[in-house]
Amino acid sequence: MSGLRQRQKEQRREAIVEAALQLFETQGFNATTVEQIAVQAGVSTPTVFNYFGAKQDILLALMGRADQRALTDARQQMPTFDNAVDAMCHLESQIIRRELEALPAAIWRELLPLGLLTPRPEAASHLNRRLIEEVADLLRELQGRGLLKADFDVEFVAEFLNDYSSTLFMRLVQDDVPDLAAHERRIRKLTETLVAGLGV
Repeated sequence: MSGLRQRQKEQRREAIVEAALQLFETQGFNATTVEQIAVQAGVSTPTVFNYFGAKQDILLALMGRADQRALTDARQQMPTFDNAVDAMCHLESQIIRRELEALPAAIWRELLPLGLLTPRPEAASHLNRRLIEEVADLLRELQGRGLLKADFDVEFVAEFLNDYSSTLFMRLVQDDVPDLAAHERRIRKLTETLVAGLGV
């Protein structure tokens, strides 16, 4: 019985997330209310708050899911790369593509300049910290394979790439059809500089 109950909870949570995303896409994040999300999902407003403490938490759930999918793909593909730059660029590409799948550029444009995730800074910070740690783990894997020097500072690079990529991401989403190729060229240039500067 508990297994059925857990599946029902997951289905309800997913229905809320999907309903919210549809509304964010059609009318924007600011204009969407929790009450509208509840109606769209076929649940009560208190149920939405029970699963997500605030509207921003739905965004964080979408972002977290996108990051995990990107990291899962990167882990699967990592053994196929024979140089660190290609592996790191692939990881960055997957993160960006998954985040744009999770939320269209128009929603990111609405969110980022206004700091709409700042009412939940601890949750957003935790999500970002976890992503940096996962990226550092993947860099350690490259180190273990001899593709990066043993003294390569994986924590610094993971954090630096995260900050730089976030800045470039804000630029990327200014267009309805983001120029992913240009973004990837910028990331590759930085990654090559980091790897060359810190040693391979």
